[in-house]
Amino acid sequence: MLILADNLFGLAPWRRVDNNQRLRGRRCLPLPSPAISLDAMLTWLQRDTLTFPPLAKAMREPNGLLAAGGDLSAERLIQAYRHGCFPWFSEGQPILWWSPDPRTVIFPDELHVSRSLAKLLRQQRYTVTFDQDFAAVIQACAAPRAYADGTWITEGIQSAYLALHQRGYAHSVEVWDQGELVGGLYGLAMGQLFFGESMFSRADNASKFGFATLTRQLQAWGFVLIDCQMPNDHLHSLGARAIPRSDFADFLRKHLDQPSSGPWVS
Repeated sequence: MLILADNLFGLAPWRRVDNNQRLRGRRCLPLPSPAISLDAMLTWLQRDTLTFPPLAKAMREPNGLLAAGGDLSAERLIQAYRHGCFPWFSEGQPILWWSPDPRTVIFPDELHVSRSLAKLLRQQRYTVTFDQDFAAVIQACAAPRAYADGTWITEGIQSAYLALHQRGYAHSVEVWDQGELVGGLYGLAMGQLFFGESMFSRADNASKFGFATLTRQLQAWGFVLIDCQMPNDHLHSLGARAIPRSDFADFLRKHLDQPSSGPWVS
């Protein structure tokens, strides 16, 4: 039986940005209170089918919980992103699939660059590469945090996204300081859309530097939207805004199968 209680979802995605910010944010999702069983409400996915329920069936509380179960095969993950949902669960939980409403996104031409970040970009304070060390980036994103217990980027998640990287769907951004990896992020590129997954930083503004560099490059390649999934104040400071899930689904229909340019090797 799956029970959602107040403390079940203490870890949340678009994970670390700089010292203690995350792109999906370290925030608890709104959960039912008192705790209730969701067995009769959730769609449980079978391993022999890749079909997801309609996004309109996602729960309002907790916001966006769509289904549970299935697996993390490359085929299912690709179908999930095409459908408009993503996996997010903690160690010991079943695989949970989410499609929140509204959806937090950044349009590349609306990126907000602060004065301090603009100065670092002009100075070329760090060196940024693409797809040079995907494994190191996702491992760094999964590293324990002083302010959090555990990680949602389990060994299973790491293996699954490494498989997507090997198939050309998942990509990494590395931020270097004199040969040392000090920041980075990873996500999926499909059509003209980029689906952000996680960030990490070991130096001041390193992940923001990488994110700004990536966003400008995505715009040059013809990408129209960066999916950030869940909101937080840091994302809003970068220009993120919430759009209705129905509008997000329209972007999927219009841009997933459109060609985009970009070698993803710098």
